[in-house]
Amino acid sequence: MGERLKELRLKRNLSQEEVARQLGITRSAYSHYEINNRQPVYETLIKLSDFFGVSVDYMIGGGHSRGAPQVTPEAIEIIRLLDDMDQEKRQKSLDKIRDAIRQAD
Repeated sequence: MGERLKELRLKRNLSQEEVARQLGITRSAYSHYEINNRQPVYETLIKLSDFFGVSVDYMIGGGHSRGAPQVTPEAIEIIRLLDDMDQEKRQKSLDKIRDAIRQAD
């Protein structure tokens, strides 16, 4: 689990101190999780998975699925824009988004 924690933290360009502060734990405790000297209690494990936007299963190494996607600021903006549209405009916009994704693949 430690390697996954470190990988997730570095992908976000965060320090151990920043992650620990967000979780309400000490940097030392978090550091021990990353080097596999200690395992987090259940509540902390849930906080970690929520913070990094991954499943608990992924955190403990049970699978390669990252679980539910993380909601990004861009996704929230898209949801707000779609929410302000009438049904017809919303459907046309969704079709355009799907087409753009297909073309990108």
